[in-house]
Amino acid sequence: MFSSASRSVAVALGSAALVATAVLPATAAGPSSAPRPHRSPVVLGQIQYDSPGREDGSNRSLNGEWVTVSNTGWDAVNLRGWTLSDDSRRVYRFKNLRLAGKQSVRVRTGIGRDTSRDVYQDGRRYVWDNRDTATLRDDRGRVVDSKRWGHRHH
Repeated sequence: MFSSASRSVAVALGSAALVATAVLPATAAGPSSAPRPHRSPVVLGQIQYDSPGREDGSNRSLNGEWVTVSNTGWDAVNLRGWTLSDDSRRVYRFKNLRLAGKQSVRVRTGIGRDTSRDVYQDGRRYVWDNRDTATLRDDRGRVVDSKRWGHRHH
């Protein structure tokens, strides 16, 4: 059992922690920091950037690389006009795709028929390099999420 003094100390420490948390991000985000992504329930999930097997440029091999886009919220989101791009500024623009709550879709590189689980960039070349960044933007061009791999972090 806590004594009333112990409870008072616990409440004071908890309040101080809340104040410190509220102040800390403001001081950590100085003028040179990068813009924060737009908060959205839609995020990038798993990424297969290195097509499994022999990379022979076949459609099967091209479709072996993909990026997962997931709706972590409960409400459906229409991805019409959203874009997925890489460091080389190759851009895939989503058509009229309604992503239900807690649903994911794979954006595959090659040619195929779009479904609710897989959409295709209809590309004839590999998109995702061993060192690259996938950037997801909403229909207003705001960065929603970004994932980077293969780069050295200093």
